[in-house]
Amino acid sequence: MIIYEASKIEFISDVTNELLVERLYESYQQKIGRTSKSEVTSWENSLHRMSNVMQDDDIPNDTSVAIEFKIPNTSKRVDFLIAGHDGNQDHVVVVELKQWSEVEKVTGKDALISTYLGGGKRTVTHPSYQAWSYAALIEDFNQNVQDQHILLNPCAYLHNYRKTENDPLTASHYTNHIEKAPVFTKGEIQKLRDFIKKYVRFGDRNGLIYQIEHGKIRPSKSLQDSLANMLNGNQEFVLIDEQKVFFEEALNLALDSIRTAQKRVMVIEGGPGTGKSVMAVNLLVNLINEELTALYVSKNSAPRNVYASKLKGTMKKTQIDNLFKSSVSFTESEKDEFDVLIIDEAHRLNEKSGLFANRV
Repeated sequence: MIIYEASKIEFISDVTNELLVERLYESYQQKIGRTSKSEVTSWENSLHRMSNVMQDDDIPNDTSVAIEFKIPNTSKRVDFLIAGHDGNQDHVVVVELKQWSEVEKVTGKDALISTYLGGGKRTVTHPSYQAWSYAALIEDFNQNVQDQHILLNPCAYLHNYRKTENDPLTASHYTNHIEKAPVFTKGEIQKLRDFIKKYVRFGDRNGLIYQIEHGKIRPSKSLQDSLANMLNGNQEFVLIDEQKVFFEEALNLALDSIRTAQKRVMVIEGGPGTGKSVMAVNLLVNLINEELTALYVSKNSAPRNVYASKLKGTMKKTQIDNLFKSSVSFTESEKDEFDVLIIDEAHRLNEKSGLFANRV
């Protein structure tokens, strides 16, 4: 879902003529149904800055832009997309916008930084990591991006932040993440323009924003391979006796349900140590290898943390996080967005678990 889409020239015109916020608000009300005008207005500063960025004659007028793309499979939204062509390849630049004016480095933990949000200091992901992880998530699950070889190029823009000597935002601690998604700050508008123009030398020839918005959710081949390698030879996930019997029954039921478009629920009961979780992980891997969108869901974080630990070094952390979800992750999910949900300790779910229609 995208809240706003336009050509570069239309976007600049909407900002210049003070029409953008009203159009964003109306689109929010229509597509999401709940927001305040003050919330939308809070973007105005950032979007004015992006309008300034886009006012470069070497960025084609028929370049496509989009605001607030909701990434399927999550409640996350990409702030700004810029789509075009470099002469050989389709590209979409993914821009994470921040209004931060100061940060503090967080050492001893990967990709985390501290800043002031909501009236207090909070530890959050570094903007470069955030932009890169959003792009990686789209690449992992968007069929059109995979099949049409649309390249995503993430970056972050902190337009209120002015760098100082030995700045914590660009400390060597974050070098690996900044290399994947450069971060631009106040006074670096031309550097950001140059980054965009590196990938967008010609306009959007192939309706890339439409392709991304309407891409079917499908796990990528690289994700399938990572999962298969994770299971291969890992004795912790070998199925034995009844585990194998119930696994085959569950897999067959899931595939048949997809084939016949009939929703089904299978409940497996067993005490601690009977291998329910081992079976669940095998089921997840096999369903994803069938190119189905499957997620492992648990209300409590403990099971997810266990698998994150077991898979460390085998899969990227973002891939793990995208497959092992909290039950509260589904409050904004679309109908029929997922093929299969594998729910651990399903008896712990209740009306506030996020798998129901509650909108809080």
